[in-house]
Amino acid sequence: MPSDGTSETSLSPWWRKGVVAALVIGFALEILIAFQSYRNAPPVPDSVRDGSGQVVFTGADIVAGQQIFLKYGLMENGSIWGHGAYLGPDFSAQYLHELGLSVSRGLAPQRFGRDFEALSPQEREILGKEVSLLLKENRYDEKAKTLRLTPFEAQAFRQQIAAWTGYFTDSAASGGLPAKYISDAKELHDLTAFFAWTAWASIANRPDQDFSYTNNFPYDPALGNTPTSQTVLWSALSLITLLTGIALVLSAFGKFDYLGWKGTGEHVHPQMLPGVATPGQRGLVKYFLAAALLFLFQVMVGGATAHFRADPGSFYGFDLTTILPSNLLRTWHLQSAIFWIATSFVAGGLLLGQALGDKEPRGQAGLVHGLFWALVLVVAGSLFGELAGLRQWLGDLWFWFGHQGWEYLDLGRGWQILLAIGLIGWVLMLLRSVMPALLDPNRREITTLFLLAALAIPVFYLPAFFFGATTNFTVVDNWRFWIIHLWVEGFFELFVTVMVAVTFFRLGMVSRTTAARVIYLDAILFLGSGIVGTGHHWYFSGQSNLNMSLSALFSAMEVVPLTLLTLDAWDFVKLTRSHCDVCGRQVNIPHKWAFYFLMAVGFWNFVGAGIFGFLINLPIVSYFEVGTLLTPNHGHMALMGVFGMEALALMVLCFRQVLTDEQWAGPQRLIRISFWGLNIGLAMMAAGSLFPGGVLQVYDVLQNGYWHARGLDYLNRDLTRLIEWGRMPGDVVFIAAGVVPMVLAAMLTYWRMKTTAPAAGGAV
Repeated sequence: MPSDGTSETSLSPWWRKGVVAALVIGFALEILIAFQSYRNAPPVPDSVRDGSGQVVFTGADIVAGQQIFLKYGLMENGSIWGHGAYLGPDFSAQYLHELGLSVSRGLAPQRFGRDFEALSPQEREILGKEVSLLLKENRYDEKAKTLRLTPFEAQAFRQQIAAWTGYFTDSAASGGLPAKYISDAKELHDLTAFFAWTAWASIANRPDQDFSYTNNFPYDPALGNTPTSQTVLWSALSLITLLTGIALVLSAFGKFDYLGWKGTGEHVHPQMLPGVATPGQRGLVKYFLAAALLFLFQVMVGGATAHFRADPGSFYGFDLTTILPSNLLRTWHLQSAIFWIATSFVAGGLLLGQALGDKEPRGQAGLVHGLFWALVLVVAGSLFGELAGLRQWLGDLWFWFGHQGWEYLDLGRGWQILLAIGLIGWVLMLLRSVMPALLDPNRREITTLFLLAALAIPVFYLPAFFFGATTNFTVVDNWRFWIIHLWVEGFFELFVTVMVAVTFFRLGMVSRTTAARVIYLDAILFLGSGIVGTGHHWYFSGQSNLNMSLSALFSAMEVVPLTLLTLDAWDFVKLTRSHCDVCGRQVNIPHKWAFYFLMAVGFWNFVGAGIFGFLINLPIVSYFEVGTLLTPNHGHMALMGVFGMEALALMVLCFRQVLTDEQWAGPQRLIRISFWGLNIGLAMMAAGSLFPGGVLQVYDVLQNGYWHARGLDYLNRDLTRLIEWGRMPGDVVFIAAGVVPMVLAAMLTYWRMKTTAPAAGGAV
């Protein structure tokens, strides 16, 4: 028997060894970077003093200011070091720019005998170099843990308190926050101290280096904050790894023609029969109905959030900020997206787990119902808790049951714990379902891979508990992106591949060897580049150049597996129109629309994650781009286009599974409309607003500095507002022709299933 993997009865052990090697090497480097984040994070001084030794603010004030930043959900309004929302400014960039202006105004009379505004361009250039040198000098005393400010910097801090007090007074100026959102003098003092610390870390040189703790981010050429030489160098070198990776993988695909979904010599026919479902599988329909309703809720609050960028002062004449401020809407938009997609994945896993195991375990239907109501508790409780937290109704419990404050991880820590427990219970339910398959040699390997991929989801959610409200911002961002990128784009991406493989295997479209081989191949490619590639989010968040070098090289290679997804799309087309290689009979695929959504996954993975992701991943591009509209352009196309479409594929698979051919006619018509409405609407969003708006904003960064492109002067421009309004047609198509028909299909499926007796036998 050959051992090179070409046989359909054996699989080369090198596939398994390759996955292990990718995991070991990737996590060894990623853990090294994590340790370095603790060592190299910008220090928080015990005290910050002026030239006379008087305390301006303390380290306790900085930490308290970070808690205020989180408690009021300001990361869902603006950003720190480019990470956060886009409705308000980048707080660190805005403070830094105003600091530079304040110091310039203070120095101008001393150097030239005139006010700053009266200086000639040549004099301003000379003064700017002096201000840059002054701000870049690091006056932090490590032994005394004291930071010294010049008199001009100390005065600037006091002026900034008044400026930020004004920002939180006006809803139109703050991007849709409630009027007088923060008015307590002590809170405003501490919050400004936190902003001051982030600005200091942005421009003060690291000890014995000629660049800042954030690698000179944000871009502010007037203050000498420009890209470092390392940023340019590693951007160039990363292109070499990209081209090398593409060449090696295409060479392998050229040599081994059995790679991909369509193997050779397979005797395969459908095994999942529509209209024949177990009680547990029928119980999963309500998961997908809930997911569809959450999807509708998500896009509605998302549309309202987008309106705050187009017209922050009014919602068609109504002051929406008094009821639903922009930071709450954006929180709900992100959290409901995660919840409806995760709910679909949980239900899809249970659906396919049961398909793998053939027989439904005793009591499984009851567990399915119980897990559903546990998820309802977490979703409803956390969404209400975020409202209560931002309204300051929870007092000191805001972090535990309110709004935790970290973008994408907004739900309170208590709700996070319940979610993790629920995911563990889900894995145990999967184990019960697939136990018979583990004893069957023909299904054992793919079942084991299915379980391991599922187990990785609760395991790699654990970094969400490695930090708190007072942890150094750099350290938090390290662990936060273990969730956002490594958990979602890494192990959720792998779980998607495994679920697709299980679907194809149980539909009888591919053999077990082909399914297992594709899982191993995708694991090697996605995890081999994606684990260390997580660090492209940390280029400018206080990490060292070790992260930039490794992350740039590996992140560029993330495009390689995404490029190969174009081959997946063609494989999907071939699989739906294929003949059995052995008997020559036509292979009839009953789950046509589930396949269409899987094709959309491949397309948007290449466009959203591949093209738009690579566009912003190079360090030199990210330096100017992070936090502009090109980020949500990538985010919408990747999150909705990949994980959203996969969730909908599982939804449609379940709907088709529980309905007979006669019952399926009505939902199928709605799903056809939904498929085209969602994909056309998503493309319109990108082409009509997000992409051109992002390009225009990056151009403004290059022309005027990062602070300007994120500030009101830019956002209030007529062309900027016009592009924001240009998103509305795509939103309308996406919601009306995409989401609404899917919700109606879910309701119709649920009603028809509940009013029809289960098919006899209930076997899959």
